[in-house]
Amino acid sequence: MQAHTINEVIQHLDEIIAETIAQNSKLAFFPILYRKVTIAVKDGIINKDFENNERMEQLDVIFANRYLAAYTAYKDGAKPTAAWQIAFDQSHAFWPLVLQHLLLGINAHINLDLGIAAAEVAGANLENLKGDFYKINSLLSSMVEGVQDEINKISPIISLLDVFAGKLDERLVDFSIKIARDGAWDFAQNYHSANAEDRLVLLQDRDHSIAWLGKDLAKPGLPLNLIAGFIKLFEWKKVSRIAPVLTS
Repeated sequence: MQAHTINEVIQHLDEIIAETIAQNSKLAFFPILYRKVTIAVKDGIINKDFENNERMEQLDVIFANRYLAAYTAYKDGAKPTAAWQIAFDQSHAFWPLVLQHLLLGINAHINLDLGIAAAEVAGANLENLKGDFYKINSLLSSMVEGVQDEINKISPIISLLDVFAGKLDERLVDFSIKIARDGAWDFAQNYHSANAEDRLVLLQDRDHSIAWLGKDLAKPGLPLNLIAGFIKLFEWKKVSRIAPVLTS
Protein backbone atom coordinates (compact mmCIF):
# COMPACT_ATOMS: atom_id res chain seq x y z
CA MET A 1 0.00 0.00 0.00
CA GLN A 2 1.81 3.07 -1.30
CA ALA A 3 0.59 6.40 -2.64
CA HIS A 4 1.86 8.52 -5.53
CA THR A 5 -0.35 11.59 -5.02
CA ILE A 6 -1.98 13.29 -2.07
CA ASN A 7 -5.38 12.10 -3.31
CA GLU A 8 -4.10 8.52 -3.18
CA VAL A 9 -2.92 9.13 0.39
CA ILE A 10 -6.46 10.14 1.34
CA GLN A 11 -7.87 7.12 -0.49
CA HIS A 12 -5.57 4.71 1.37
CA LEU A 13 -6.38 6.35 4.70
CA ASP A 14 -10.09 5.92 3.94
CA GLU A 15 -9.45 2.22 3.30
CA ILE A 16 -7.56 1.80 6.57
CA ILE A 17 -10.21 3.67 8.53
CA ALA A 18 -13.02 1.55 7.08
CA GLU A 19 -11.09 -1.66 7.65
CA THR A 20 -10.13 -0.91 11.25
CA ILE A 21 -13.56 0.37 12.26
CA ALA A 22 -15.10 -2.82 10.86
CA GLN A 23 -12.67 -4.77 13.06
CA ASN A 24 -13.47 -2.58 16.10
CA SER A 25 -9.73 -1.84 16.20
CA LYS A 26 -8.19 1.15 17.94
CA LEU A 27 -5.85 1.36 14.97
CA ALA A 28 -8.63 3.49 13.45
CA PHE A 29 -7.92 6.49 15.68
CA PHE A 30 -4.64 7.76 14.24
CA PRO A 31 -5.60 7.54 10.53
CA ILE A 32 -8.81 9.46 11.28
CA LEU A 33 -6.69 12.29 12.66
CA TYR A 34 -4.10 11.91 9.90
CA ARG A 35 -6.77 12.14 7.21
CA LYS A 36 -7.75 15.56 8.60
CA VAL A 37 -4.12 16.64 8.45
CA THR A 38 -3.74 15.42 4.87
CA ILE A 39 -6.84 17.29 3.75
CA ALA A 40 -5.51 20.43 5.46
CA VAL A 41 -2.21 20.02 3.59
CA LYS A 42 -4.08 19.48 0.31
CA ASP A 43 -6.11 22.63 0.90
CA GLY A 44 -2.91 24.51 1.70
CA ILE A 45 -1.34 23.34 -1.55
CA ILE A 46 -4.40 24.41 -3.54
CA ASN A 47 -4.31 27.82 -1.83
CA LYS A 48 -0.52 28.05 -2.33
CA ASP A 49 0.12 28.46 1.40
CA PHE A 50 3.52 26.77 1.33
CA GLU A 51 6.88 28.07 0.18
CA ASN A 52 7.06 25.35 -2.48
CA ASN A 53 3.67 23.75 -3.05
CA GLU A 54 4.79 21.09 -5.54
CA ARG A 55 7.54 19.98 -3.17
CA MET A 56 5.06 19.95 -0.29
CA GLU A 57 2.91 17.39 -2.08
CA GLN A 58 6.02 15.24 -2.61
CA LEU A 59 6.88 15.57 1.08
CA ASP A 60 3.33 14.75 2.13
CA VAL A 61 3.25 11.61 -0.04
CA ILE A 62 6.68 10.31 1.02
CA PHE A 63 5.85 11.11 4.64
CA ALA A 64 2.49 9.32 4.45
CA ASN A 65 4.01 6.32 2.70
CA ARG A 66 6.12 5.62 5.78
CA TYR A 67 2.94 5.27 7.85
CA LEU A 68 1.22 3.23 5.13
CA ALA A 69 4.24 0.90 4.92
CA ALA A 70 4.37 0.51 8.70
CA TYR A 71 0.64 -0.25 8.90
CA THR A 72 0.83 -2.76 6.05
CA ALA A 73 3.84 -4.50 7.60
CA TYR A 74 2.10 -4.78 10.96
CA LYS A 75 -1.13 -6.04 9.41
CA ASP A 76 0.80 -8.67 7.44
CA GLY A 77 2.67 -9.90 10.51
CA ALA A 78 5.99 -8.29 9.59
CA LYS A 79 8.00 -5.91 11.76
CA PRO A 80 7.58 -2.16 11.29
CA THR A 81 9.97 0.25 12.98
CA ALA A 82 10.06 -0.09 16.76
CA ALA A 83 8.33 3.27 17.22
CA TRP A 84 5.38 2.11 15.14
CA GLN A 85 5.44 -1.34 16.74
CA ILE A 86 4.81 0.26 20.14
CA ALA A 87 1.98 2.39 18.75
CA PHE A 88 0.32 -0.52 16.96
CA ASP A 89 0.75 -2.98 19.84
CA GLN A 90 -1.04 -0.62 22.20
CA SER A 91 -4.16 -1.00 20.06
CA HIS A 92 -4.62 -4.39 21.73
CA ALA A 93 -4.23 -3.00 25.26
CA PHE A 94 -7.21 -2.00 27.36
CA TRP A 95 -5.84 0.91 29.37
CA PRO A 96 -4.45 3.51 26.92
CA LEU A 97 -6.84 6.39 26.37
CA VAL A 98 -7.94 7.50 22.90
CA LEU A 99 -5.70 10.54 23.35
CA GLN A 100 -2.73 8.28 24.08
CA HIS A 101 -3.36 6.29 20.89
CA LEU A 102 -3.30 9.55 18.90
CA LEU A 103 -0.10 10.70 20.57
CA LEU A 104 1.61 7.36 19.99
CA GLY A 105 0.97 7.77 16.28
CA ILE A 106 2.20 11.37 16.39
CA ASN A 107 5.32 10.24 18.24
CA ALA A 108 6.30 7.68 15.61
CA HIS A 109 5.30 9.74 12.60
CA ILE A 110 6.77 13.15 13.46
CA ASN A 111 9.74 12.10 15.55
CA LEU A 112 10.93 9.36 13.20
CA ASP A 113 9.23 9.49 9.80
CA LEU A 114 9.17 13.22 9.10
CA GLY A 115 12.94 13.70 9.22
CA ILE A 116 13.51 10.78 6.88
CA ALA A 117 10.89 12.03 4.43
CA ALA A 118 12.37 15.52 4.51
CA ALA A 119 15.86 14.23 3.74
CA GLU A 120 14.53 12.31 0.73
CA VAL A 121 12.66 15.31 -0.67
CA ALA A 122 15.11 18.12 0.11
CA GLY A 123 17.82 17.37 -2.41
CA ALA A 124 21.12 19.11 -1.72
CA ASN A 125 19.79 21.91 0.50
CA LEU A 126 17.69 20.86 3.48
CA GLU A 127 17.52 24.42 4.82
CA ASN A 128 15.27 25.40 1.91
CA LEU A 129 12.70 22.96 3.28
CA LYS A 130 12.75 24.21 6.88
CA GLY A 131 9.75 26.54 6.63
CA ASP A 132 7.47 23.95 5.06
CA PHE A 133 8.87 21.24 7.37
CA TYR A 134 7.66 23.21 10.38
CA LYS A 135 4.32 23.92 8.73
CA ILE A 136 3.49 20.24 8.22
CA ASN A 137 4.79 19.49 11.72
CA SER A 138 2.57 22.20 13.17
CA LEU A 139 -0.45 21.03 11.16
CA LEU A 140 -0.19 17.53 12.58
CA SER A 141 0.40 18.84 16.08
CA SER A 142 -2.43 21.37 15.92
CA MET A 143 -4.87 18.68 14.82
CA VAL A 144 -4.28 16.87 18.12
CA GLU A 145 -4.77 20.09 20.05
CA GLY A 146 -7.85 20.74 17.93
CA VAL A 147 -9.65 17.53 18.91
CA GLN A 148 -9.76 18.39 22.62
CA ASP A 149 -13.54 18.95 22.51
CA GLU A 150 -14.01 15.57 20.86
CA ILE A 151 -11.71 13.94 23.42
CA ASN A 152 -13.72 15.50 26.26
CA LYS A 153 -16.89 14.02 24.78
CA ILE A 154 -15.36 10.57 24.37
CA SER A 155 -13.68 10.76 27.80
CA PRO A 156 -16.21 12.84 29.77
CA ILE A 157 -14.44 12.45 33.08
CA ILE A 158 -11.37 14.35 31.79
CA SER A 159 -13.02 17.75 32.06
CA LEU A 160 -14.36 16.90 35.51
CA LEU A 161 -10.92 15.85 36.70
CA ASP A 162 -9.03 18.80 35.23
CA VAL A 163 -8.92 20.64 38.52
CA PHE A 164 -7.37 17.62 40.23
CA ALA A 165 -5.31 16.14 37.40
CA GLY A 166 -3.78 19.41 36.28
CA LYS A 167 -5.35 18.91 32.84
CA LEU A 168 -4.02 15.44 32.11
CA ASP A 169 -4.91 15.69 28.42
CA GLU A 170 -2.96 18.92 27.98
CA ARG A 171 0.03 17.54 29.87
CA LEU A 172 0.16 14.49 27.61
CA VAL A 173 -0.20 16.64 24.50
CA ASP A 174 2.45 19.10 25.69
CA PHE A 175 4.85 16.24 26.39
CA SER A 176 4.50 14.69 22.96
CA ILE A 177 4.33 17.88 20.91
CA LYS A 178 7.27 19.54 22.67
CA ILE A 179 9.46 16.50 22.02
CA ALA A 180 8.35 16.47 18.39
CA ARG A 181 9.00 20.15 17.80
CA ASP A 182 12.36 20.14 19.54
CA GLY A 183 13.78 17.00 17.99
CA ALA A 184 12.33 16.38 14.54
CA TRP A 185 14.32 19.04 12.68
CA ASP A 186 17.59 18.15 14.43
CA PHE A 187 17.14 14.55 13.35
CA ALA A 188 16.31 15.65 9.80
CA GLN A 189 19.56 17.63 9.63
CA ASN A 190 21.69 14.77 10.94
CA TYR A 191 20.01 12.23 8.67
CA HIS A 192 20.28 14.45 5.60
CA SER A 193 24.02 15.05 6.02
CA ALA A 194 24.90 11.39 6.67
CA ASN A 195 26.03 8.82 4.11
CA ALA A 196 23.99 5.67 3.46
CA GLU A 197 25.79 3.56 6.07
CA ASP A 198 25.56 6.23 8.76
CA ARG A 199 21.91 6.84 7.93
CA LEU A 200 21.10 3.25 8.81
CA VAL A 201 22.78 3.65 12.20
CA LEU A 202 21.06 6.99 12.79
CA LEU A 203 17.69 5.49 11.90
CA GLN A 204 18.17 2.55 14.25
CA ASP A 205 19.30 4.78 17.12
CA ARG A 206 16.50 7.26 16.56
CA ASP A 207 13.92 4.50 16.26
CA HIS A 208 15.10 3.03 19.57
CA SER A 209 14.83 6.41 21.31
CA ILE A 210 11.39 7.18 19.89
CA ALA A 211 10.15 3.73 20.85
CA TRP A 212 11.14 4.49 24.44
CA LEU A 213 9.23 7.76 24.24
CA GLY A 214 6.27 5.73 23.03
CA LYS A 215 6.52 3.51 26.08
CA ASP A 216 6.49 6.62 28.27
CA LEU A 217 3.40 7.90 26.48
CA ALA A 218 1.62 4.58 26.92
CA LYS A 219 2.60 4.32 30.59
CA PRO A 220 3.57 7.80 31.82
CA GLY A 221 4.19 6.70 35.40
CA LEU A 222 2.56 7.67 38.66
CA PRO A 223 0.39 9.59 39.28
CA LEU A 224 -0.64 9.92 35.62
CA ASN A 225 -1.15 6.17 35.23
CA LEU A 226 -3.65 6.15 38.09
CA ILE A 227 -5.46 9.20 36.77
CA ALA A 228 -5.54 7.83 33.21
CA GLY A 229 -6.79 4.51 34.53
CA PHE A 230 -9.68 6.20 36.32
CA ILE A 231 -10.52 8.21 33.21
CA LYS A 232 -10.45 5.02 31.13
CA LEU A 233 -13.21 3.48 33.21
CA PHE A 234 -15.60 6.18 31.95
CA GLU A 235 -14.23 6.54 28.41
CA TRP A 236 -16.27 5.20 25.53
CA LYS A 237 -15.12 1.73 24.51
CA LYS A 238 -16.63 0.95 21.09
CA VAL A 239 -14.53 2.10 18.16
CA SER A 240 -17.69 2.39 16.05
CA ARG A 241 -19.00 4.96 18.55
CA ILE A 242 -15.72 6.84 18.96
CA ALA A 243 -14.76 7.10 15.28
CA PRO A 244 -17.63 9.38 14.13
CA VAL A 245 -16.86 11.83 16.94
CA LEU A 246 -13.17 11.98 16.01
CA THR A 247 -14.14 12.39 12.36
CA SER A 248 -16.43 15.35 13.02
